[in-house]
Amino acid sequence: MVQRAAWWKRAVVRRGARRPAGPALAVLLAGALVVAGLGARDGVAEQNPGPDRADTPAAARRSVVYPTRTMGTYADVIIVTDDSAATAPAARRAHAVFSRLDSLMSNWTSTSEVARLNRVAAQGPTTVQPEVAKVIEVSMRLWRESEGAFDITVEPLVRLWGFLGGPKRVPAEAEMKAAFQLVGAQRVHFDADTRTLRFDQEGVKIDLGGIAKGYAVDEAARSLKADGVTDALVDLTGNMFALGHPADSDHWRIGIRDPRDRMRYFARVHLDPGQGISTSGKYEQFVAQGGRTYGHIIDPRTGWPAEGLISVTVIAPTALDCDAWDTPLFVLGPVDARRKAKEREDVAAVLVQPGAGVDTVWVEAPLKDRFTLEPAARQLFCVKFF
Repeated sequence: MVQRAAWWKRAVVRRGARRPAGPALAVLLAGALVVAGLGARDGVAEQNPGPDRADTPAAARRSVVYPTRTMGTYADVIIVTDDSAATAPAARRAHAVFSRLDSLMSNWTSTSEVARLNRVAAQGPTTVQPEVAKVIEVSMRLWRESEGAFDITVEPLVRLWGFLGGPKRVPAEAEMKAAFQLVGAQRVHFDADTRTLRFDQEGVKIDLGGIAKGYAVDEAARSLKADGVTDALVDLTGNMFALGHPADSDHWRIGIRDPRDRMRYFARVHLDPGQGISTSGKYEQFVAQGGRTYGHIIDPRTGWPAEGLISVTVIAPTALDCDAWDTPLFVLGPVDARRKAKEREDVAAVLVQPGAGVDTVWVEAPLKDRFTLEPAARQLFCVKFF
């Protein structure tokens, strides 16, 4: 189906399955997105493209969506083309990148490289697959730069709360204390030169879920570029990277989802060629108990879900940087997140702080001319620049 909001149109496609309520970010285009099927094995169907079909004479360049399901969620490879059949192989190879990296970094299977590391790294140094090693190296650096707000060893706590494997629940205090003893990147020893990893003790585990999608988006974009694609957007459930621009504009228009789901999106930002964007927030994964709602983003310094912000959007030169920084900024809270974002020239942030009736949107100064609050959101949000 194609869902419309005024003249903006967002394609949401799947045969035999439904997408979640909505990603944290949505691509907004002036023209309809043409949805191209890649064959039965992808489980997708072409969405009545009508006069925009590539086999019509002198077809105009337009944004064609090649959707797939991967990494436990949904992905769209959006290519600007006048021939959807000709660009389908490039989209298929980008999909294959997702599948390959999912097989390496997933925490939902016992056969991934991450699962293997979690089984054996406490027994002594073990050699790490090169791409996983690259992501671990970035993660360890990020742990130091984020003042501990990003920590790949948070896995025992995420699993305890039920956000990994379920069921979701508020753990008992004794359980929290036991799991917390296994958390802390100081318990992980990674040697980038030898590509070896060792844990201090049994029970320490890593989870790359807070950064792997960004890496996968960058690699998929790199695959498209290698295939000669000049204008495209890779979208892995709101983790995005832009190659070039859409046919009707010199930038991509991205809608930021309302963290309280009162409207489809509350604001728009412009994404320039060669930039990534991602959002962390309290959307679909949460636990409600005793009149409180606990989000799925765990503060590794306390063991409890982070509080103080309800949404963080980051724009940066790579999708990896975006995915890496949206979570720690969320964990740091409104004051320290603004401080940290201003310290980093490679990151520009939009932070949503909850209020009594009106939420505050903190927009970093470099985004001032690229951020637009939707008219319907003006009574619900107050925008401040920092």
